[in-house]
Amino acid sequence: MTELLAADSAGIARAAALLLGGELVAFGTETVYGLGARAADAMAVARIYEAKGRPRFNPLICHYSSADAAFGDVLENDMARALAARFWPGPLTLVLPRRPTCQVSLLAGAGLPSLAVRVPSAAVAATLLAAVGEAVAAPSANRSGRISPTRAEHVMAELGGRIAAILDSGPCPVGVESTVLDLTGPPALLRHGGVPREAIEAAIGPLAEATAPAAAPRAPGQLASHYAPALPLRLEATGVSADEALLAFGPPLVGAGAVFQLSAGRDTVEAAARLFDGLRWLDAEGAARGLRGIAAMPVPGDGLGAAIKDRLARAAAPR
Repeated sequence: MTELLAADSAGIARAAALLLGGELVAFGTETVYGLGARAADAMAVARIYEAKGRPRFNPLICHYSSADAAFGDVLENDMARALAARFWPGPLTLVLPRRPTCQVSLLAGAGLPSLAVRVPSAAVAATLLAAVGEAVAAPSANRSGRISPTRAEHVMAELGGRIAAILDSGPCPVGVESTVLDLTGPPALLRHGGVPREAIEAAIGPLAEATAPAAAPRAPGQLASHYAPALPLRLEATGVSADEALLAFGPPLVGAGAVFQLSAGRDTVEAAARLFDGLRWLDAEGAARGLRGIAAMPVPGDGLGAAIKDRLARAAAPR
């Protein structure tokens, strides 16, 4: 049963408590309604993908109560500071390198070395984020591929019964998603949105318009293919040798040189939450032990299993 919460002090406090407890809560911003989860909680982030039926682990936008809070998780530069001063709070997302101390889960950033961050201007969202006190990952609160919601009733129609609560924040005044700007190199427009290109160029000069290849997405709204281990990855493994590391799902195969368990109980939500950490750990551990590659056990193709399989297939693709 999905709770419908009023946007008063009690409703916001309830929404914040649910988020901090690992639950999913939809809330309105100035752009569209977002499906929020505590960004540092990989299991909660995995539930976003499950609730949306999202077929791939695309990077998610992390929402913050202030620019200083956002820049606590990413490495800002002078251009980012200038844009934040001009457009935050507001419908602009900046893609910047993650700080080494960033607490946001790897799954929220889809395993990338960068993170998409923004500070929404909607009063209810700002109050909620301040009450949570940390980053909230929040893609649009709709089923994957559907129309983005701009009212609480849209969210209920799409996700009712699949999430803990909806904070009824009223209609979204902008009604389109945020503009996404990549600042990990020369500034490039990744997605048109609530802040016009002309306004950004007036502030910082000309922008490139980037279309990321399938192998290297940098933000939501692009094709997803992310972190690939340095060691070769072998899929659908039904056997393993001593010179291979094993990405296990369920009872592990016997004989591997190193093992990382995605989910002993074969839970695809748990496996999704652990996937990027597992690939990174096996890559480092395998290299340290002189192993020749990583073998991944089969994962079912239903639910989040489809997203896991998609990610593993891309990670195993020829370099």
